[in-house]
Amino acid sequence: MSSTFFIPAVNIMGLGCLDEAMQAIRKYGFLKALIVTDAGLAKAGLATQIAGLLVEQGIDSVVFDGAKPNPTVSNVESGLAILRERQCDFVISLGGGSPHDCAKGIALCATNGGHISDYEGVDRSKHPQLPLIAINTTAGTASEMTRFCIITDEVRHVKMAIVDRNVTPLLSVNDPAMMAKMPKSLTAATGMDALTHAIEAYVSTAATPITDACALKAMSLIAGYLRRAVDDGSDMEARENMAYAQFLAGMAFNNASLGFVHAMAHQLGGFYDLPHGVCNAVLLPHVQSFNAAVCPARLTDVAHAMGADIRGLAPEQGARAAIDAIRTLAGSIDIPPGLTALGVKEEDFPVLAANALKDACGLTNPRPADQAQIEDIFRRAL
Repeated sequence: MSSTFFIPAVNIMGLGCLDEAMQAIRKYGFLKALIVTDAGLAKAGLATQIAGLLVEQGIDSVVFDGAKPNPTVSNVESGLAILRERQCDFVISLGGGSPHDCAKGIALCATNGGHISDYEGVDRSKHPQLPLIAINTTAGTASEMTRFCIITDEVRHVKMAIVDRNVTPLLSVNDPAMMAKMPKSLTAATGMDALTHAIEAYVSTAATPITDACALKAMSLIAGYLRRAVDDGSDMEARENMAYAQFLAGMAFNNASLGFVHAMAHQLGGFYDLPHGVCNAVLLPHVQSFNAAVCPARLTDVAHAMGADIRGLAPEQGARAAIDAIRTLAGSIDIPPGLTALGVKEEDFPVLAANALKDACGLTNPRPADQAQIEDIFRRAL
């Protein structure tokens, strides 16, 4: 069975690497950037900081700070209009998953035309996107280095999963210094998002020895450093290790894909406008409990990677140890205990489940499911 491994051409990471990244950007010969970010980062001055660093490299820029927490079709269209009006020749995404995904949508439509919904699904575009430089400020989504782009269709109230090699950024930048001011809640949510990426990639039907190695190391780092990063945002050792962990998890799921946790979480985000990482964190143990019937040995490996003692355990017991480890980590960083706390209503499960079964992320889940089974997982997660 053949496999293809996707990753940006260049990835610069480590404490203080932003200056090196700016020098690398200059060498591409770009003239004007559209900096895509969110209002919070713009208000905090990070967009101005990046614009200033670009000026030092002889590069002009314009800021679009309209990326919402769950970026929408209209966000993409607004940014695209500015890009065309100001004649930008490349895009810089600054932030976490939301600005990165919004920027991907803008860059993809800039060269392929049409509407972002035209590209829902797998490899629907014909042309490479406008060059995209992704500067990361969170440790979780790995959107700065993946071929995944998640955009909310505000008319249908669904998150569209666009999985396309042409949305892979040209260059990714992970400087932990840019992550130091993340609030505790965001650090926790994005960290659990990274853990979900690693676990779903490891139990995926498309897993390979390469993605397995990335996923297992990511789990080990997250188990060892996420609590520290949440407790003390200035702990640069924890921040740097979480940056590496989320990148490794990204390498894993970018190539092995995901599963029903993401397929279901996308629907919660699109329907209720909920934080993606929190939805993943709440759903993760319930989906893996469902998967344990078909991949207990794989989940035993997850338990071991997360620090559980699995000596003498049967695979079924090892799978339970993995699920316990997930719950313990989530509880220790104040992840909500269930969907009820997020305002999710059981009456919406039929629609949520039906849409989850259409999501491309569910195609590689190790255990197939039908409508009733997905509804039951949602119910158990209440």
